[in-house]
Amino acid sequence: MAENGTGGPGGGRGAQLKHTGLRPGWTTGACATAATTAAYTALLTGDFPDPVTITLPKGQTPAFALAVEHLYPGREATAGVVKDAGDDPDVTHGALVRATVRPLPPGSGVVFRAGPGVGTVTRPGLPLDVGEPAINPVPRQMIREHVARVADRHGGSGDVEVTVSVDHGEEIARSTWNPRLGILGGLSILGTTGIVVPYSCSAWIDSIRRGVDVARAAGRTHVAGCTGSTSERTVVSLYGLPEDALLDMGDFAGAVLKYVRRHPVDRLTICGGFAKLSKLAAGHLDLHSARSQVDKGFLADLARTGGASADLAAEIADANTGLAALHLCAAAGVPLGDLVAIRARDEALSVLRGAPVTVDVVCIDRAGTVVGRSEPALWSGRSADDG
Repeated sequence: MAENGTGGPGGGRGAQLKHTGLRPGWTTGACATAATTAAYTALLTGDFPDPVTITLPKGQTPAFALAVEHLYPGREATAGVVKDAGDDPDVTHGALVRATVRPLPPGSGVVFRAGPGVGTVTRPGLPLDVGEPAINPVPRQMIREHVARVADRHGGSGDVEVTVSVDHGEEIARSTWNPRLGILGGLSILGTTGIVVPYSCSAWIDSIRRGVDVARAAGRTHVAGCTGSTSERTVVSLYGLPEDALLDMGDFAGAVLKYVRRHPVDRLTICGGFAKLSKLAAGHLDLHSARSQVDKGFLADLARTGGASADLAAEIADANTGLAALHLCAAAGVPLGDLVAIRARDEALSVLRGAPVTVDVVCIDRAGTVVGRSEPALWSGRSADDG
C-alpha cells in the first residue's frame, strides 16, 4: 500500500483501520471455517493440524489454535476454536465455535446442520430459507471451499455433513437481534470478509476525517462513503474509484457528511446495504443496529408514494426485515430501493446544508447487486420533508 506524507498508508479501508490503532479480530464464520478444516483433515488423516490455517475472501491467511479435538476414526471429527474479536465489543468474543464433520455418501456435497448454540431461521426475509441453520452465505462458501481443498490434498470425496455449534450460543443470542428476526435457538454464523473490524466511535470518526483529508490532498474530486467491503467493491465497479477515494464510514454516515460539509469535495457517493441506508433515509445518522432500527412503517409510507396499495403497505409494515419489504415491493413493481436511495440522498444533502457537494446514493443487497439508486443532486435549499 502506498505511503503518504504523514508516514501512514495512502487511504482506504486498510489505512483507516491502521489509523485507529485498534486490533481486528475474526468472525464466527472464519472460526467455523477453521474448525471445519481441522476436523475434516483429522477425519481423513488421523491428525488435527494445530494451528490450522485458512484463506479468507481477500487472501489473508490467519492461523487458529485449536481448543477442542475429538476424533472417532471413520465416523466423525470435531474441532473447536475460541473466537477472538480483537478490540471490538463483540458479544461473541471468547465463544467456543465447534465444527463436527461426518462423511456422507458420494454426491451429497456439503450439508450444513445447526448444532447447540446455532440458530435456525424461522421467518422469511433473511438471506437463508426458513428451516435452514443460521450459517450465512459467505461462511457457507468459505467452508465449502476449504472442504474441497482438504479433500483434494488428502484424497477425500468432499461429501460431508458439517454441524456448527457455539458453546452457550443460545444464551449469548439473547443479547442480539436474532430472536426478533426469527432466528431461534442460538447465534448466527456471520462474516463477509472473515475479519471483525473494531469500532471505537472516536477513533473511527477520526479515521474518516483523515480519509477525507488524504483524498483531498491527492486531488480526488469524487469520494465514496461505504458501509463495508461489499459496497466498496460496488462503487469501484460503478465508478472506477481508486483506493484513496474510498471512505470506510461503517455506521457513521453523519461523520462523513459533517466533515465533508466543512471540507467539500465535488462529489460524494454513499453506498451501502438497503436496510442500513433506509435508516439514513429515515433521518438517522448513526446506522448501528444498537442505535437505530429499520422502520418498516417508514418503508410502508415511502412505498405508498411509489404506488403501493394499502394491502401491500400493511404487508411491508409487518415484514420481518428490510430485505423482506424490498422483496415484497419488487414483486409488486414498486421501486422501493430507488425511493430509499432518493430519500437518503435528500437527507444527506440536508446535513450538508448548502456545501458545494453533489451527492448520489447506491443501495445494494448482501451480494452487492444494486437494488436502488438515486440521481446525483446538489442542495436545493429545501429539506427532505418539504415535499
